[in-house]
Amino acid sequence: MRTFDLTPLLRSSIGFENLSRLAEYAARGDEGGGYPPYNIEKTGESAYRIQMAVAGFAESELDITVQENTLTVTGKTVETETGDRQFLHRGIAKRAFERRFQLADVIKVTGANYEHGLLNIDLVREIPEEKKPRKVAIGGQNGPQVIEGKREAA
Repeated sequence: MRTFDLTPLLRSSIGFENLSRLAEYAARGDEGGGYPPYNIEKTGESAYRIQMAVAGFAESELDITVQENTLTVTGKTVETETGDRQFLHRGIAKRAFERRFQLADVIKVTGANYEHGLLNIDLVREIPEEKKPRKVAIGGQNGPQVIEGKREAA
């Protein structure tokens, strides 16, 4: 595997510890070969939906897991077909898969549903109060002003 030296980028940035991990993830490329196909759409101001075409799978054969900032969707085939079926052409690919999506810290999975062969996973961007922009006052001769809380007596 090829490694990247991110030292020049990290010299002037603070808090990008995950950058190395994301660069490695991007360098791996598309491991799943494009199966199953999916769409990512914006459904509102801070709402998103991942829609995956998983025709032929039952709900019990699909699994959605969120761990840290990774959303993993897996499909495991359970063969219940009897030996009396003979296919002349089998164009519906029903093979096991695992698809991973990297999520930002502020993206939360709110739900999922399965309808007409499409798996819909709903996401929302929730920015915590401490991550929202705020004004910082510049201190004068008396030193810096305290933005939140009380200034301790020296």
